[in-house]
Amino acid sequence: MTAIYKRELRAYFTTVTGWLFVAAQLCLAGLYFFVVNLLSGYGNVAQTVSSILFLLLLTTPVLAMRILAEERKQKTDQLILTSPVSIAGIVWGKYLAMATVFTIPVAVMALFPLILRRYGSVAMQESYTAILVYYLFGLACLSICLFLSSLTESQVIAAVLSFAVLFIGYMMSGIRSLISENGNLLTKALGAFDFSERLNAMLGGTLDVKAVLYFLTIIGVFLFFTTQSIQKRRYQMSVKTIRFGAYSLGMVALVLVVAVFLNLAVGELPDRYTTLDVTDEGLYSLTDTTKNVLAGLQEDVTIYVLQSEKEQDSVLGATLDSYADLSEHIHVVYRDPVTTPDFYRAYTDSVSLNSLIVESDKRFRVVDYSDIYEQTYDYTYYTSEITGYDAEGQLTGAIVYVTGDSAPVLYELNGHDELALSDTFVDSAKKENVDLAELTLLTQEAVPEDANGVLMMAPTMDLGEDDADKLLAYLEQGGTLFLETRYTDAFSEQFPNLSGILKWFGLSVADGLIVDPDSSHMYQTPIYLLPEVRPSTLTEGVYGSSYPYVLMPYAQPILSDGAQDVSVTELLSTSESAYAKTGLEENDALKQEEGDRKGPFLVGVEAVKELSDEKQARLILYSSEMLFTDSTNQYTMNNNLTLFSNAVASMAGQEESVSVPVKSYESYYLTVSAGSAVRLGIFFIGLLPIFCLICGIVIWARRRKRG
Repeated sequence: MTAIYKRELRAYFTTVTGWLFVAAQLCLAGLYFFVVNLLSGYGNVAQTVSSILFLLLLTTPVLAMRILAEERKQKTDQLILTSPVSIAGIVWGKYLAMATVFTIPVAVMALFPLILRRYGSVAMQESYTAILVYYLFGLACLSICLFLSSLTESQVIAAVLSFAVLFIGYMMSGIRSLISENGNLLTKALGAFDFSERLNAMLGGTLDVKAVLYFLTIIGVFLFFTTQSIQKRRYQMSVKTIRFGAYSLGMVALVLVVAVFLNLAVGELPDRYTTLDVTDEGLYSLTDTTKNVLAGLQEDVTIYVLQSEKEQDSVLGATLDSYADLSEHIHVVYRDPVTTPDFYRAYTDSVSLNSLIVESDKRFRVVDYSDIYEQTYDYTYYTSEITGYDAEGQLTGAIVYVTGDSAPVLYELNGHDELALSDTFVDSAKKENVDLAELTLLTQEAVPEDANGVLMMAPTMDLGEDDADKLLAYLEQGGTLFLETRYTDAFSEQFPNLSGILKWFGLSVADGLIVDPDSSHMYQTPIYLLPEVRPSTLTEGVYGSSYPYVLMPYAQPILSDGAQDVSVTELLSTSESAYAKTGLEENDALKQEEGDRKGPFLVGVEAVKELSDEKQARLILYSSEMLFTDSTNQYTMNNNLTLFSNAVASMAGQEESVSVPVKSYESYYLTVSAGSAVRLGIFFIGLLPIFCLICGIVIWARRRKRG
């Protein structure tokens, strides 16, 4: 085998064929890399790989067309067939030579993600998974082309036949849909030669063992077919040949049965054993939060899907399968709107196709399909774009809701020009199965008795004395207040009544704007803090994570007077380099001056006050008005949202948050200068392929001159 391998590899690189193949692959891959990744700044090589997959249908037949057909035409195959080398050795030697040539451009492509890392964040796992499936698909194409080359002595026929077969396999999904939209025995049989189904599985962000096994099976089966094809020609027609032929047909049938059985057996395994989510957002895997909820599930929950199983959203279907795999209490039932058009009317008046109804013996919740995908609308071009996937968040929240005893209520205080929570944060509370209600103390005699907590989000005006008394009376009964303060240069003077409530907890908000010059504790400007996150149930999911950052602009110091009946837990704090500046005008410099209060400062705390009747009053305090806004949350991979969800869960009496944030579909974008993009483009599209071509031509010319 080694001798055959060396002979074929030498043949590829002493003629133009091998060099031309490498040059063409590098040029085409470099072109898409330049356009998609360098010019457009797209930080995922999977898009580039997806764009050039079709080119393998053209290039691999050219590489493989002569490897057996030409030898058969020139009759040189007789020398090999009569040599002491086994047929399997011949086939593997030739195949590995082609695979080696193909590996060269793939190895260069493997450098693309590393190059892009210089210019920003790159989806490394997704990129290399895409390169892996490109490599496997290319090797599978080569094995098919090798077999077809063994059937004819014409290189042209071998190339055309190879392209036709590969093209049919690549387009098989569309062909199957044309034959039958609902599927039948024929479409199931044709599915064994459906390339795109397996390619899409791995290009979408999952490492799929089923797809890997499929391509390895294709390689093994077609190499075996090639061996049998050559074997038929090694023997002359005789009684012995007839017997061997019968045995050969039996072996072909056996290999096909084993290959089909192996793929079917692995295909029956649950996805959690065969797929690995390689997206940074974990788009196709369930979080530990959901796994914990399902592990503790004691009641049966039925999830009705308002769609036929055949026409369902495949991504949503995979998520539902993951839920069913993790708990025997989860039952997924599809309701075809054609056969049961009025099924949903027992639950709601109107609903979209693919919507879900989550039901237990206690209650139900409708999850509309429009809530599963997050979309943004571009009013300039009047187009919408899907930016997030929220199936897990909606489903987990619904399961907790339908199996829980009752929904807690949190009241949002208004009447003081408070900050309105965005839909992102309202949805987060909803996923915790918390009802948010408005509270105007001016029209209420007291905080309602069913309140699990009161939210006061960055008020512009102070509480009135009567409002402060009502809120204090609620706290004295063991209530909980979640407070976010707004920056002002004289907090105690502008908010005397609110400061009185803070003082009751032994706390105060000091004057001055915090400036933190420590580069690891600021974002772009020293007043946009990246505070140190302290361990607590309220910071779970942020503290100790691989990305433990919270963005906190315009914060003020929180001070504690050390009251004996109050325990204060630090949540967020600045570095020791921080200082607080007062009396700032619009264009004042932020440089530290004598008289500035020196840090470190607390900017997020939880205070628990022990009451006389063994009750406790709680205050969760953050000193930044922009902490819980979409504009800051988008920079922290939802860590700001996690802080809010933890606080809501804690106020609702939950041991931990059950809210799962929306999984972003937004892509990584890079900042590549025009000069760098052009230089890299010239290298990969022009210089490197031209160098390969020149090498091939020079070597071929010298060899011809010697001949």
